[in-house]
Amino acid sequence: MISRSTVDAVFEAARVEEVIGDFVQLKKSGSNYKGLSPFSDERSPSFMVSPVKQIWKDFSSGKGGNAVSFIMEHEHFTFPEAIKWLAKRYGIEVEETEQTDEQKQVQDDKESMYLVATFAAKWFHEQLQTELGSAVGNSYFKERGFTDETIAYFQLGYSPDEWTALTDAALQAGYSIDYLDRTGLSIVKEDNKKFDRFKGRVMFPIRSHSGRVLGFGGRILVADKKAAKYLNSPQSDIYDKSKVLYGIYEAKQAIAKEDLCYLVEGYTDVIQLHQAGVKNVVSSSGTALTTDQIRLIARLTNNITVLYDGDAAGMRAAIRGIDLILEAGMNVRVCTFPEGEDPDSFAKLHTQLEIETFLKDQAVDFINFKSGLLKDEAAGDPIKKAGMIREIVTTISKIPDPISREVYIRETASILDIGEEVLFSSLAQMRNATDTEERKKDIKKQQEKSLTKVEDQAGSAPVDRREVLESTIIKILLLYGDKIADFEEEFLQESEDGELVAEPVKMTVPVYEKIYLDLQGDEIEFSNPRFKSLYPKLIDIMLLSGKIDVNLIMTELTDEEAAMIADLIMGEDRYQLHRWDEKQIFVKTKEDTVAVYVMDTILNFRRLMIQEKIKALSNELTTNEAADSMDILSQVKDHLNLQKYLGSRLNRVV
Repeated sequence: MISRSTVDAVFEAARVEEVIGDFVQLKKSGSNYKGLSPFSDERSPSFMVSPVKQIWKDFSSGKGGNAVSFIMEHEHFTFPEAIKWLAKRYGIEVEETEQTDEQKQVQDDKESMYLVATFAAKWFHEQLQTELGSAVGNSYFKERGFTDETIAYFQLGYSPDEWTALTDAALQAGYSIDYLDRTGLSIVKEDNKKFDRFKGRVMFPIRSHSGRVLGFGGRILVADKKAAKYLNSPQSDIYDKSKVLYGIYEAKQAIAKEDLCYLVEGYTDVIQLHQAGVKNVVSSSGTALTTDQIRLIARLTNNITVLYDGDAAGMRAAIRGIDLILEAGMNVRVCTFPEGEDPDSFAKLHTQLEIETFLKDQAVDFINFKSGLLKDEAAGDPIKKAGMIREIVTTISKIPDPISREVYIRETASILDIGEEVLFSSLAQMRNATDTEERKKDIKKQQEKSLTKVEDQAGSAPVDRREVLESTIIKILLLYGDKIADFEEEFLQESEDGELVAEPVKMTVPVYEKIYLDLQGDEIEFSNPRFKSLYPKLIDIMLLSGKIDVNLIMTELTDEEAAMIADLIMGEDRYQLHRWDEKQIFVKTKEDTVAVYVMDTILNFRRLMIQEKIKALSNELTTNEAADSMDILSQVKDHLNLQKYLGSRLNRVV
């Protein structure tokens, strides 16, 4: 794990406006910056960055956070990946937490393997500039129609048809034969003989989601029945083919932006489509699609269109992957190419517009694809048709969302001309047999949705005043929690005639202390679960440090809490008036009147609590005996007097 000191150093060094400025064109807007959202297509800028608070908020997508969360969102990195990316940008050395000797060795070994793989990728690419590499490797890529820009972008390369060319170069550069062996770049025999695994092949580096070279795919250039046409790196500590997608690093931005991923079979399919302008495409590299690969795509989009050859083998490959994609709760469509065509050849002969139009027009949902494919096989055979229908219903049963299942069942019934009741009955049996508990949850969700719909039809719910006040208190703590303010407090005393008399008292304390003491004294608890969880965390941080640093506070919170903080703070700034002083108009800000802002919020909170208490006491009157009624009426009177007093302090008529 990355040490806490490294994380703190990154948060201290990273300037949110600098980090985001690398990806978004920002323009000054008062004390903030504005720009077009990198997460959605918009014409009017609603993306705001606050250099003072070191946070950002995208009002078009609802996302927000600090510099680290931006890199996680934009680059689709995990937290450790984002920290390492920022550490590299700001020249900070990444320290790992205390590890056992064994753990350190494993980490060191993996890092050494990454370095060897990176060296090999660079070396293979450089071979294209040699006389032999240009004549053999580069000529192959040119024949495929790849431009110099494409070859450089995907870092394509060539491994000379020599037994130890790469191995010798790596050893000479100081790399260990052990790591060359463990990455599969070199094959070492028991008699200490060694040779290159990929000799005589053009090379396709396979990168991780964050861009590190994990392994390689190599295509042979000569006809050799004894050698595989394509050869991949063997399983290693850094390369697991079931967890990798070729092109994911190059395509991730386009996938997220288009909210769609095209899935193909081979390396050249990815490269050719990318060169043609269709960049949201990845490949399973000739292996059967796995759940781990689907999860990689799910980090970027919920929509997959599978592109396969029009031959029988391609069709069957498409069917095998569909069930896994649906089981993951994702939306899947299938697009097949005319017989004799594949994504590579099709992209080579058509423009970007023609390709995009074809993919849009020809892609069909899995029901139409699967039923059309199986219908031909079952033509005129009732037994085969029954089996085909059962197979389709089995696929539908894997879909987690009950609404989608129902829609697809009705679609199937229409396409195959069979009663919906029969299909629903068959579906229910399959669902019961595989996951009864999940089905119960689905029913409960449907009931909740129906209840919500009824409530919506009855009219919109009133504003939850308590939630608004709780939100305001959290916002005050974040914006002004460490400000010292003068508060005019009044302590109530009862006069001889039973009236409440206010005795004024002035106190100068930090805002967070005033809020904490008042809420604790009144025994006020938050009702909203999010605020209830966040409030004590903020108070603890302030009581310990006595100051507010929103950027650092976010490191102590969950992603949801951090996004909520950004929403509260940047929402305050979004419509902020600025530059009025240039027109000689001086407007008081909330910061200037923070004591009044705090007191109004607390008094309103107290007043709301009293109203709720009065309502509860009134309800008791209808259920209690007459002997208890006088006591309850007395309490109601006291609370009404207190409510009147609070109303006068708020300049309200009760």
